[in-house]
Amino acid sequence: MKKQVCEGIYWVGANEWSKSHFHGHELSIKHGTTYNSFFIDDEKKVVIDSVRDSKCDEWFKNIEEFCKIEELDILIVDHAEPDHSTAIPRLLERNPNIQIYVSNGGKISVSRFFPMAVNNLKVVKTGDSIKIGKRTLKFFEAQMLHWPDTMFTYSDTDKVLFSADAFGEHLSTSKLFNDEIDNEGLWYEAEKYFANILTLYSQPILKKIDAFLQLNWELKMIAPSHGIIWRDNPTQIVEKYIHWAKGECEGKAVIIFDTIWGGTEKMADAIGQGLAERGVHYKIFNAGSADMADVMTDLLGAKAIIMGSATRNNTVLPVIAAFLEETKGLKFRNKIGAAFGTYGWSGECIKRIEAGFAESGIEVVAEGVKSQFSPDEKDLLKCKELGHTIASK
Repeated sequence: MKKQVCEGIYWVGANEWSKSHFHGHELSIKHGTTYNSFFIDDEKKVVIDSVRDSKCDEWFKNIEEFCKIEELDILIVDHAEPDHSTAIPRLLERNPNIQIYVSNGGKISVSRFFPMAVNNLKVVKTGDSIKIGKRTLKFFEAQMLHWPDTMFTYSDTDKVLFSADAFGEHLSTSKLFNDEIDNEGLWYEAEKYFANILTLYSQPILKKIDAFLQLNWELKMIAPSHGIIWRDNPTQIVEKYIHWAKGECEGKAVIIFDTIWGGTEKMADAIGQGLAERGVHYKIFNAGSADMADVMTDLLGAKAIIMGSATRNNTVLPVIAAFLEETKGLKFRNKIGAAFGTYGWSGECIKRIEAGFAESGIEVVAEGVKSQFSPDEKDLLKCKELGHTIASK
């Protein structure tokens, strides 16, 4: 069945309904994903982005509702990560003369992934355009949204922006547009995508979005390479990206802990009570059972992160070390933090967490609370007071 985006533009991608993780096992996805690809039916037959190799047959079938694979003139690769490109070798087997438009970064990535495509590549940059019939396609280099090879493609006739991975989310649905699905779930997945994949690049993202907006391209739709197409108020997702990239916080706190015998869990609860007494919304995550990607999503909009661990082998528990490593990699902006924990003899947990916060750019704003073996009433009172202190910052 043909899926029309607008007159002359069609979705020819593929759904992966049951996929549960992305980027290896790094990112949990609860609702599958899509590999969006778009066919433009003009004097020249154009496809924007391909799909992963396991979905190639489905992709070919969708394209062939409009023309033979051998009749395609142009493939535009807005981003060459394998989930959007590993069908290219099979495309070249069927159509060895197709022109493949890429950014300068895309030339590097496509050439490395697919050496057989080198002679098909045509490099474009910001300001370049190609006439394909009644339409002109314009290009904008969008480095770090989210790879250095990323570019946007814009159809001036249709006012549709094809934005690669930017503004997308991992969400598999039979619908095409944001006004056709539940928006609460949509916004959560969009925020999760930004938090776990794009947060580190917040500063260059702000600069790139500013440069893009200065082009003053009218936008009727934004069509990313994962998830839905933004048709209803499409620039709302651009505004959200600016909000997230600036590190604008909601005033809430995230408490993350791991425990051996339950002591740090009691401390986490007491800290939460202290926050609640001062009117601060908070969430508590047991790091041993929590989904790291979901925790990072909550952390994106939080003002404070309070982390606790038992001490083992002179350091924090391994799962807390993993959470610290993730915050170091993502470099969330405008966060404050504090540490707590239990110990038997040596008690390095506070020092290790605070050192991890320093490497993550998280400002430690209160003295950590440490309890030997199991927290007593005095320790729990200190934890509650720690919640008060964080709430006042």
